Amino acid sequence: MTDEVAGPRHRASKPTTKGLSGTADRPHGGSRFRADVEGLRAIAVGLVLIYHAGLSELSGGFVGVDVFFVISGFLITSLLLAEFDRRGTVSLVEFYARRAKRLLPAACIVLVVTAIGARLVLPEYRWDVTGGDIVAAAFYFVNWRLADRSVDYLAEDVAPSPVQHFWSLAVEEQFYIVWPVLLVVVALLARRFGHGRRLLTIGLIGIAVSSFWYSLSETDANPARAFFVTPTRMWELAVGGLVAVAVGVLPRIPRLVALVLGWGGLVAVVAAGFVVEETMPWPGWRAALPVLGTAAVIAAGPAVGRAGPAVVLGTKPMCWIGGLSYSLYLWHWPLLVLADEHYDGISTKQGLVVVAISAVPAWITHKLVENPVRHSRVLSARPKLALGVGLNVTVAAAVGGLALAAVVGGTGGNLRPNPVRAERDVPDLYAKGCQQNQVSAEVVTCEYGPADATTTIAVFGDSKIAQWVPALQALLPRNDLRVVTYTKSACAPADVDTNGNEGLYTSCREWVGNVLTELTGPAKPDFVLTSQRIPTAAGPTPEARRTTMRDGLDSTWARLEAAGIRVVVLADTPSPPFTVWQCVAENRSDWSTCEFERDPAVANSAAPLLREAVAGPQSDPAFIDLTADICPAPICPPVIGDVLVYRQGSHLTATFVKELAPVLGVALKSAGVPLPAVQLPTPTPAP
Repeated sequence: MTDEVAGPRHRASKPTTKGLSGTADRPHGGSRFRADVEGLRAIAVGLVLIYHAGLSELSGGFVGVDVFFVISGFLITSLLLAEFDRRGTVSLVEFYARRAKRLLPAACIVLVVTAIGARLVLPEYRWDVTGGDIVAAAFYFVNWRLADRSVDYLAEDVAPSPVQHFWSLAVEEQFYIVWPVLLVVVALLARRFGHGRRLLTIGLIGIAVSSFWYSLSETDANPARAFFVTPTRMWELAVGGLVAVAVGVLPRIPRLVALVLGWGGLVAVVAAGFVVEETMPWPGWRAALPVLGTAAVIAAGPAVGRAGPAVVLGTKPMCWIGGLSYSLYLWHWPLLVLADEHYDGISTKQGLVVVAISAVPAWITHKLVENPVRHSRVLSARPKLALGVGLNVTVAAAVGGLALAAVVGGTGGNLRPNPVRAERDVPDLYAKGCQQNQVSAEVVTCEYGPADATTTIAVFGDSKIAQWVPALQALLPRNDLRVVTYTKSACAPADVDTNGNEGLYTSCREWVGNVLTELTGPAKPDFVLTSQRIPTAAGPTPEARRTTMRDGLDSTWARLEAAGIRVVVLADTPSPPFTVWQCVAENRSDWSTCEFERDPAVANSAAPLLREAVAGPQSDPAFIDLTADICPAPICPPVIGDVLVYRQGSHLTATFVKELAPVLGVALKSAGVPLPAVQLPTPTPAP
């Protein structure tokens, strides 16, 4: 994918010193062309492209990326070792200059074209996020942006990015910031103390073991994030590096063993594409199948020759595809995303056609940009110039992303907030890091108002109660009120087991227990204001899940009341059947298209469950239902006055919540919260 070619097509001069591989006068794997490795890249890119096209039979085609990681680790390490054998050192400037020539010009073209395509094809509400993704891709940190988004409870409406595939390129480049530096350190130590091969092997094993251990734990705890982050993938590149270090002994592998290794490895790689399911947590231990399979094919090559997988992988068509793999990988995904948006969805056959068509710009880029820049004698002779070219094209790509994002804004008219910015209209507790994620059970809080206020309200629950914090902030002045938030994403505030995206949501129940301990301890508040989005607990049947949640809430509230805390339950907000802000953004001239029925929206929320739980036998909380203020008619409007009601899913915009502050204040005062600045409505006299 992003690795160098599978070795130059000519033999390098023999080294005259003993290299880090521990062999004298023997060319490294990077010193001559490996047709089998080039063909292996064709297998890898084929798996990815066909999987992305939507072929259901190839459910694990994404393992092609794991294959690329191993190949890249092998080839880059081989080239670095070969350089050390020739020079006795490694030039970091020249290494990064080669990477810049190899990767950045082609990537820049794809990113700029993608920015233009996004402006022409994608709806306006996607320009902002896509522009930011392009900037992140240009500077090779988009994997971390995607990792954060994958666990962001408030990013559930974000569509696949047209540069999402750059995550794997980012992982490689982050690895290659560290690896050559480590190699230089090892080389210096080897020149002084010897044992270069042993030191290098120990270093790679250390990287592989620590990364693999982290991959196991993170994939188990947080699989969505584990897929993208660099530490869970470094072991895969390190495995390739270990094969490169062992290149001196690989030709001595018994031929029969090499045959089994080579063919068995190829079968493992191909089989992984079919037997791995996209729902499996990844990478973790399951990634060992394609990783070790790839390593086996590469390791067996020198001993088995043309009797091994090279008889297939080394054919001209396979080598042609392998040589084109980087450009193919760059182009296919943006074209798929843009085609899917333009045609409002594409079939698998159409996806395969798009993938096939992507070979055209890939070939043009490969011939007119990738190869000419990579083989430029001027740039090869002047590494600093090559780095300058790389920096300039990177900035150009980033400018394309910034320009796309900058187009958004000023198009909302009098509507507050601009619908294309609606997802950013959130309570400030998110920016302050006061809402706990779905992984940790640690209690984190935000505090608003004076510390010595007469009345303290604890906000306890998930994002559906967190959304009301802006209204509470508006009530702070003149009310001698202090607000402390205890919120966690997608976590119902009940001491029961609940289900998450990856099975039992164990950190939720643990967090609830920790919060209850704190709330009923010395720092207990006067009131707890609570709500939630989740209407069911874990259980064998729908009715059992609902009953468990209802009874669990009743019991939890009773525990708070027993500690002398008044519980106020706020009904969940109506749940629209579609993304309201997107609809408004696409139908600015006729918002009636974005109206929806109130009764089904209420039924699809947790409001009915909360109302049942309030009537439970153990507790006696106050109940507030502001549905009539959020949806004042049987048909819910998307905009009230000049304010957009919803920002994401069934969450309200912070702007709209602030508008409801007086209404919430009246309801809280009626529930017994002492709010002297809030005036209750004057009762209408009886006729």
